[in-house]
Amino acid sequence: MTIRSVFLVGMMGVGKSTVGRALARRLGWDFIDLDHEIESATGVRIPVIFEIEGEQGFRRRESQILASLMNRQRMVLATGGGAVIDPANRALLRESGHVVYLKASVEDLYMRTKADKSRPLLQTDNPRERIAGLLRDREAFYEDVASLQVNTGKQPVGQIAHNIAVSLGLTSINPESSGHEH
Repeated sequence: MTIRSVFLVGMMGVGKSTVGRALARRLGWDFIDLDHEIESATGVRIPVIFEIEGEQGFRRRESQILASLMNRQRMVLATGGGAVIDPANRALLRESGHVVYLKASVEDLYMRTKADKSRPLLQTDNPRERIAGLLRDREAFYEDVASLQVNTGKQPVGQIAHNIAVSLGLTSINPESSGHEH
């Protein structure tokens, strides 16, 4: 199968955007952050969409923007953490390229997101428990859609991008970003 695109899925704070940028740079492909595309298309920040339309309205917009990107070639796309909830989104991702599930522990996710006030789903009294609950609810969806699972843990970003490229058999145009010391 010729790889047209790579889609990164996983919880908020796992590093989809950071790893996605590094992987795209390594491959010489475009990097697209789905949340940024939604904000660009709507002209407002995601918390405003949640406030006005609720999560259901946001998910509808997310699915529309995701579908509009599927014909692009040579793209690394960082999806939103909940994009996999919709079965149609999972089917679209699976059919359109390789899906990589980036994983991290609840504690790592909490530490990476605790100061970020732009995440509507974490504006609760106990964000750590909210993360744990969301992960419990979504993990089967991430695993279902993914052709590759990668733990982001404590590895350097360049090493994660290198491992993904190698695992998917993708040719790097920028090998010095492998994360290896020579």
